Amino acid sequence: MPRTMTTASKAAEAAAEPARDCPLCPRLVAYRMANAAAEPGWFNGPAPSFGPSAARLLVVGLAPGRTGANRTGRPFTGDFAGELLYATLTRHGWGRGMFRADPADGFVLVDAMVSNAVRCAPPENRPLPAEIATCNGFLAARMRALPRLAAIVALGRIAHEAVLRARGLRPAAHPFAHGARHQVDGVTLFDSYHCSRYNQNTRRLTPEAFDAVFAAVRAHLGPPSPSPDV
Repeated sequence: MPRTMTTASKAAEAAAEPARDCPLCPRLVAYRMANAAAEPGWFNGPAPSFGPSAARLLVVGLAPGRTGANRTGRPFTGDFAGELLYATLTRHGWGRGMFRADPADGFVLVDAMVSNAVRCAPPENRPLPAEIATCNGFLAARMRALPRLAAIVALGRIAHEAVLRARGLRPAAHPFAHGARHQVDGVTLFDSYHCSRYNQNTRRLTPEAFDAVFAAVRAHLGPPSPSPDV
């Protein structure tokens, strides 16, 4: 049975996810509206985090892709990067069911949540520094709303720096490097190159190197720990 959320946990969840019509970044709002006009059947909004609120692992990406989460409404769903991410999570016990790049596929995450540093799709997949900073409050709230949070995987330098800033830390004190790990305010931060099509095609990131990061996280956390709200 799903656990009953307290008033405090409901408030924490509300703070962690932007409103469907979030107005905070004018350029992203304009892009969202243009996408909605061109493709009214798409989600076209801030992509909500995906996974149970009692997760011990949080995976942080950069931002929704226009034809990925901006279209489907689920992080890393409908784009190339999601195929490797969810296959890797499943292999290490964080996924259950068959991922089919469709929010109605019945796929669920176990003891893990996937989110983004920026929740709205940016033009050319490149959020501006001001947009990353504006959305950082949601990332900070997202982490606060995970009472069992023990590990974070940052996919790429921007996500890595966003996590550190959300924890009130200076990025210079914790340099990004694929495969690195950092102790940040009681949580272990693991770094990986982003699983983008470009990084995979250029072999900057291989499936084996990506898998090694999540193997290290699994060794750190121990066996899967399903939560009541899986």
